Amino acid sequence: MKFGIFYEISVPRPWGPETEHTVYHNCLEQVRLADELGFDQVWAVEHHFLEEYSHCSAPELFLTACAMQTKKIRVGHGIVVCVPQVNHPAKIAERAAVLDILSDGRLEMGTGRSATWTELGGFGASPDETKQTWDEFVRVLPKMWTQERFGYEGRSFSMPTRAILPKPYQKPHPPMWVAVTSPGTEIDAAERGLGALGLQFAGYAEQERKVKDYRDRIRNCDPVGEFVNEQVATVNFLYCHEDRKVGIERGQKMTGAFNYLAAQLLPVREVHPSRSYPSLGLLPQVRGAAASPGGDDGAPEGLCIGDPERLIEQVKGWESAGVDRINFLLNAMESIPQEQVLDSLRLFASEVMPKFAEKEPAAVSGD
Repeated sequence: MKFGIFYEISVPRPWGPETEHTVYHNCLEQVRLADELGFDQVWAVEHHFLEEYSHCSAPELFLTACAMQTKKIRVGHGIVVCVPQVNHPAKIAERAAVLDILSDGRLEMGTGRSATWTELGGFGASPDETKQTWDEFVRVLPKMWTQERFGYEGRSFSMPTRAILPKPYQKPHPPMWVAVTSPGTEIDAAERGLGALGLQFAGYAEQERKVKDYRDRIRNCDPVGEFVNEQVATVNFLYCHEDRKVGIERGQKMTGAFNYLAAQLLPVREVHPSRSYPSLGLLPQVRGAAASPGGDDGAPEGLCIGDPERLIEQVKGWESAGVDRINFLLNAMESIPQEQVLDSLRLFASEVMPKFAEKEPAAVSGD
């Protein structure tokens, strides 16, 4: 099991001259500490126009800052929006290659379609076309990275033959992922040989079923890249405290803030429903797993909040479900003070992570 941290970069109102600056630098301080503590990855979303929920519209810059201030932690796009009105694929390939070079080959390349009609509408993109454009993008990106010259005539974009430079530091190219938020996307990932970057909150049983479907399908995949990335990641919240009750209370404050922000994204579907973003009805339950009934302590199943003992139990549940990586949201709307976030990271690293470290192979004694 590997552990990472995941950023939406939510910025609560009221916005003063220093608000965004403070939030971004809090995130960078967390990343530096996570690197020192042995976390394996840091991921950042690409979102646009989503007030308070996510001010992470240029993840390539944030991730470059992360790479420059760390030594080992891998930097991941979670995800780059593969929609031509938002990002031209040649620009995606170029930016990714530069980030891979600057990070000394630490890039993880997540792809996806976008999360909301608010964003797609802002760029004049049709939500009913994004599945096709994403598929086209993930098939051409590896060619842009590995071929000396590349030209293309396609559905969502065309370009004359050009040398796309620079090339990634990792050979043949960085590991590729796709965001799994909609039902069935794990199958799309498997069929193309892509890692499944889970960005939805689900219980153990649902996750285990999805992992099994993914593993079954990826055995016979037709990879879009030069190699198969058979890994499953899931997203979670993290708040670890010596006192279980305190950990759960503060953790639930964070998840509540996140759920509140997520709910703000839904009304536009009621005004502008489409095939890909249908109306969900009034005030649907969002992030169901985060609000589902839990154990005797009141914390939902699988949610990584509480004391180290509880977190070890939750991580074991994800491990049994077949998950390879867990990526943690550390805060939402700055609902947890920065020093408490850093203390939570330290406690998790000292008390929980060692329980899931790779075992050293047993020494073989000679005669």
